[in-house]
Amino acid sequence: MLRYLLRRGAGWLAMIVVATNLVYFLANSFLDPRVNYLQLRPPRTDAEIARSLGQYNLDSNVPVLERWWIWVTGIVTRWDWGTSPIGDPVNAQVAFRVVVSGQLVFFSLLLSIVIGVALGVYSAQRQYRLGDRAAQLTSVFTLNIPSAVAALAVVFVAIAINQGVGGTLFYVAGSESPGVTGFWPLLLDRAQHLVLPTISLLIISYAGYHLLQRSMLLDVVNSDYVRTARAKGLTRRQAIRRHGLRSSMIPVATQVAFAIPALFTGAVITEKTFAWQGMGDYFIRTISTNDIHGVVATAAFGAVTTAVGAMLADVAVV
Repeated sequence: MLRYLLRRGAGWLAMIVVATNLVYFLANSFLDPRVNYLQLRPPRTDAEIARSLGQYNLDSNVPVLERWWIWVTGIVTRWDWGTSPIGDPVNAQVAFRVVVSGQLVFFSLLLSIVIGVALGVYSAQRQYRLGDRAAQLTSVFTLNIPSAVAALAVVFVAIAINQGVGGTLFYVAGSESPGVTGFWPLLLDRAQHLVLPTISLLIISYAGYHLLQRSMLLDVVNSDYVRTARAKGLTRRQAIRRHGLRSSMIPVATQVAFAIPALFTGAVITEKTFAWQGMGDYFIRTISTNDIHGVVATAAFGAVTTAVGAMLADVAVV
């Protein structure tokens, strides 16, 4: 198993290196950092813009291969992923935003898996009964809710609850309040900020696991080993839980693993709605500001999370 994981890890590492360098050249072809200086007042000359971008290794007058070599050397020797056109270090931005997004992704993904799989088992055990049909109807409905609508609905409900209790039970913006000190006050403050975006992501993500788990369980419920278990005296529910659930979890485990990078970089609307400065927000910001180094770092992070997710899927399947 270890040799297999090492071999797979080496393959994914090669993929990450190739993909990251390819994104670097594509970003240099399509993004123009000079735009960030054209609207400054008083206007800057081309020489001044080139000098400003040159100190960040973003001057388009320098051959792209030379800029690429300086960039790669910085990563290999100092783990320095470069600087934005306005002087923000990419390392600091990514390090901060990964932690912010990580909190949101971890809890929303964990709850989505637990609730989705539990509902899938519940529905499969009660196929075509009232509980199964109600759960399916709810999941299909939430699966088709746009993330912006889900986020705004959660905000409206939270505001109504806050007004009802006459205080701030839930925060609708930001990931933390400034000036909060102490372990327990800080923990409570983070939880109050985390609840709403987590629920928002949960609403639109649990249904996929529910419907997939139900479908996989119903596929294996008539398998030979499940029928043998029932012939030995187990009820339908016992046979599903003890024998059918394990094999039916394989596709779900694979889907979960590959959902990790999508959640990290794809929760853009949710992060924008709740003013969370995570990787989704950073991804949009780097594109809008023509931040070549930031775009490449975001792409590399997405490739790394995809590789980690794929290897976790391999382990889960085994």
